[in-house]
Amino acid sequence: MKMEYMGLKSISGSLVILQGIKEASFEEIVEIKTDEGDVRIGKIIELAKDYTVVQVYEGTHGLSLKNTVTRPSGKPMEFGVSREILGRVFDGAGRPIDGLGAIFAEEYLDVNGKPINPVSRRYPRDYIQTGISSIDALITLIRGQKLPIFSGNGLPHDELAIQIASQAKIQDADSENFAIVFCAMGVSKDVADFFRKSFEESGVLGRVAMFLNLSSDPVGERIVAPRCALTAAEYLAFEQNMHILVILTDMTSYAEALREISSSQNEIPSRKGYPGYLYSDLASLYERAGMLHGREGSITQIPILTMPNDDITHPIPDLTGYITEGQIVLERSLYQRGIYPPISILPSLSRLMKDGIGEGYTREDHPDLANQLFAAYSNVQDVRSLASVIGEDELSETDKKYMRFGEQFEKEFITQSFDENRDISQTLETGWNLLRILPRSELTRIDTKILEKYYPRDEG
Repeated sequence: MKMEYMGLKSISGSLVILQGIKEASFEEIVEIKTDEGDVRIGKIIELAKDYTVVQVYEGTHGLSLKNTVTRPSGKPMEFGVSREILGRVFDGAGRPIDGLGAIFAEEYLDVNGKPINPVSRRYPRDYIQTGISSIDALITLIRGQKLPIFSGNGLPHDELAIQIASQAKIQDADSENFAIVFCAMGVSKDVADFFRKSFEESGVLGRVAMFLNLSSDPVGERIVAPRCALTAAEYLAFEQNMHILVILTDMTSYAEALREISSSQNEIPSRKGYPGYLYSDLASLYERAGMLHGREGSITQIPILTMPNDDITHPIPDLTGYITEGQIVLERSLYQRGIYPPISILPSLSRLMKDGIGEGYTREDHPDLANQLFAAYSNVQDVRSLASVIGEDELSETDKKYMRFGEQFEKEFITQSFDENRDISQTLETGWNLLRILPRSELTRIDTKILEKYYPRDEG
């Protein structure tokens, strides 16, 4: 028989402190019953000899110090999973909020996941086509990779997330075997409605499991939302053998919720007031992506975070960059010039790109073409700096061609509409067309055989 405990010692923010709880476990879930009979869920986050600290997911408003009843469950927080979770919308605690009733769960899984032995991991291979040229050609997303998007307040990262989720597909994979797990944390109701409506209009909602935590929801729920989402992804990938793309937005809201809870526990703060364990906490989420030996499925992760003051050295993007395999950086100056998606090519990279492109994956010319486009666009920045000093009229003919290349590259390659879905062949051909602006002698990053095959022979 489970024990029930009457009364609380104290209440602080989303935390309650109890005395006298016996045989409790760290991260054990407890049921908290209010005076009105409502039942809330909490998690034990600190155990001491004479007290227990519980984080209440639904908040502590209306709780009584004398009459609140606490009942430990004897188990960690679990999420009920089955194939039915696809096409459904959940709140941050994994409860259905789409009016379609409860999920008939095949099993219940611990939302904290299971530790993965690094030896059991398979190296990520094969690319995921997003339909966005700047990503597919130059910052290629590889199946099993974790590739974050570094954005800023007011930049169109929400639109980019929807476009990627709507257009993404894996080479030679059955569309029925590919699904999206989408988790939004700390978003406004308008943004949550935008996500849901966009998936419905694009016709992909049936293969999306959505987890929505609103800005008005308790911060405790914001901490558990990505864990519920990743638990759903692990079930679909490793038990149903599906390929899952997980999009987490906004990790900055998650980190700020973590900071708020840490502060309420009177923990010693670290950089910018965030807890010292921010790195390991983020890693506990990011490292749940990947592929396993003996399992056909995979989890690819795209965390999205807004950099405070567009500062890429801020603790959240800084630590995220150490854990993940590259980053996609959105640039405000490009957005202000009307360029969508405003992806800043030079600071963006995909560290696993080299292992999922080229012959047998995309096309034989992809690696050389990507290297040359990077080099040429980098040179464009130098030429633009020179032109700002001496004027464009004083530039050499080659430099003027680089200026033209830069303008056309941003206009034709980076820029594309929200509903424009380019396949990889179309993207690569666009890249070759742009390189034809430059003299052949400038194409030093491309193998001679590739150059002979894809570059006109009569141009010098």
